[in-house]
Amino acid sequence: MALAGNPNAGKTTLFNQLTGARQHVGNYPGITVDHKEGFFHHKNQKITLTDLPGTYSMTAYSAEELVTRDYLVNERPQVVINIVDASNLERNLYLTCQLLELGVPLVIALNMMDVAKDRGIEIKAEVLEKLLQVPVVPIIARSGFGREELLDACIRLTTKEQQWNPRDISYGEDLDTTLTSLVAKIEETALLRDCYPARYTAIKYLENDEQILEKGQQADPDTARILEEIVAGTSAHTQKTFDVYPEALIADHRYGYIKSILRQGVITHTFDTDRLYTSDKIDKVLTNRLVGPAIMLLILFGVYQFTFSWSELPVIWLENVFGWLGNQVDNRLPDGLLKSMIISGVIDGVGGVLGFVPLIMFMFFSIAILEDSGYLARVAFMMDRVFRIFGLHGSSVMPFIVSGGIAGGCAVPGVMATRTLRSPKERMATLLTVPFMNCGAKLPVLALLIGAFFSDNKARYMFLFTMLAWVVALVAAKILRSTVLRGAPTPFVMELPPYRFPTLRGLLIHTWERTYQYIKKAGTVILGISILLWALMTFPGLPDGKTAFFEQQREALMATATTAVAAEIQATDGELSEQAAILSQQIAQINNAENEARLQNSIAGKFGSSLEPLTRLAGFEWRTNIALIGGFAAKEVIVSTLGTAYSMGETNDGESESLGKRLKNDNAWNRVVAVAALVFIMFYAPCFVTVVCIAKESSWKWAFFSITFNTVFAFIMAVVIYQVGMFFNLG
Repeated sequence: MALAGNPNAGKTTLFNQLTGARQHVGNYPGITVDHKEGFFHHKNQKITLTDLPGTYSMTAYSAEELVTRDYLVNERPQVVINIVDASNLERNLYLTCQLLELGVPLVIALNMMDVAKDRGIEIKAEVLEKLLQVPVVPIIARSGFGREELLDACIRLTTKEQQWNPRDISYGEDLDTTLTSLVAKIEETALLRDCYPARYTAIKYLENDEQILEKGQQADPDTARILEEIVAGTSAHTQKTFDVYPEALIADHRYGYIKSILRQGVITHTFDTDRLYTSDKIDKVLTNRLVGPAIMLLILFGVYQFTFSWSELPVIWLENVFGWLGNQVDNRLPDGLLKSMIISGVIDGVGGVLGFVPLIMFMFFSIAILEDSGYLARVAFMMDRVFRIFGLHGSSVMPFIVSGGIAGGCAVPGVMATRTLRSPKERMATLLTVPFMNCGAKLPVLALLIGAFFSDNKARYMFLFTMLAWVVALVAAKILRSTVLRGAPTPFVMELPPYRFPTLRGLLIHTWERTYQYIKKAGTVILGISILLWALMTFPGLPDGKTAFFEQQREALMATATTAVAAEIQATDGELSEQAAILSQQIAQINNAENEARLQNSIAGKFGSSLEPLTRLAGFEWRTNIALIGGFAAKEVIVSTLGTAYSMGETNDGESESLGKRLKNDNAWNRVVAVAALVFIMFYAPCFVTVVCIAKESSWKWAFFSITFNTVFAFIMAVVIYQVGMFFNLG
């Protein structure tokens, strides 16, 4: 079976109800960019259900529509469940008409019957079933009402000898005459008959469907040319007589067909249908031209306030756990490479990333509330006017939000969500700028540096850096749209779903899904990269001469000590006398200098040092350079690499400091450097996976352009911030 329907009709909710699959439920188009499969049993029948992308039409303008149509034609499922929003029946039945014309074996799931009832709409499913001649089952996907009846109807349909029977809809005398000519020619030559019914192909030619026209040219150029000539003549006629193209007439007649059905006793209204519904009343305030944006900013600030205030204690607790773990390993393992790898590569590296799990969890929980309630769709609606100023489309808002516009998303689904944009140049401008958003991978870095240098106002600074990400992304988009991606804007239409109370179960599932992905990434990808970077920061080690030099310094110090003081220093416990403490501190300084020299002489250290003459313009020293290079693989690696670099450069004296404290106490760091680093990390090259995704969605040329443009752009900003900040002595 396959599941098809409009965005926001409850398709993915029904998919989760039927299969138990943990797929994210969003309130905006583009969340499902590929079909998903689930498996379940009903009355001893094993059922495979495919969740197709949400689409308003079978005319393939976008990638979602292409995926849906190609799947139905190529895979030919035994049953197609068409989920329809009962509260918006007329609009939803437009897709139903196209499915009927294709001839698919159809069962209509009449969803949101409770919403329709609240709006005074009564639908007689049995009348609609009789008129459409396909099973119609009322359901409420969120609660599971009607689920058993829906599955029974599907099973009954599969037990019949089901042929794909296309439904004929009249499109008026002019178009029907043309369709008769087109169908005759298609049947004579069997053009695309292995994929589509002849009349359906003819309609697609009249609709000027680019994909069908291209397929026709490839299959039979001569027949395709004749069909195109017939359509061109009809198009000229309709423009002369009706001042419209054939595709507009087809759409009008489809809606006329739908209206004629609904007026035959399908819908009755129990009270005034012109009244404002609850969602409309809320929207009069939340989407108000003046008040709406202010409320939006307050909600965003509230998200950060909630996240940081509730996650502060768990983050400190986890930092202490990893600090204790590092001390236990330090005390129990003998000195050597294994001990160094476990402490510096694993505990300080991966532990630095995992320490932010509570913060990530609370952030994802907040965003899940905004998504599941329907508020994020309102954000897109309000941002449309702003986006147009910068040459972007209103549909660009959702890819920005998905990528981390309200921190915590991911650029990969953000890049993929740009498929919903029909203008190639608006799509490219969006695709190249969504990586500027503060994705979940950047959150630990932002939390680390903001917590270390701006601990008094963490929520405020996170809010400001989020606003900065939006501003910079829009400015970069304007630059691209004014230079390499010049072109006219396209119109934007968006449906606002009704507000809904999120279910606690749904919120917990969404929060856990995203948090688990973060933990899984830290325990696999980040762990592997951390160990690799530890090796690059360890080998080849110091030359024998240098090692001997530091050993001589330690021996010279110990030679000046009395026997009692030397014994105190070599003991593993007990408080040191004043003289022994001074000597121990001097030895620790030599050890730190040796570790730093070893790190600087490593492969990574030499590479980081070679970049220092350039990166010093932005205030970045060689250890920071190593972390930033690691960030090309994944942004979380920056935290783990800084943890490794700064733990290898210091001797553990029994008290483990958090990475934030180490950075704050280091002479190479100050508030200006922290801001410059934050800005650079926010805007430089996307992570490797995002780069690959950009290449798949466009080309490797644009992927490399993204790496170069973003990195140069980010470095210039970091240099300006550092130079101006230090000039005014703000460090």
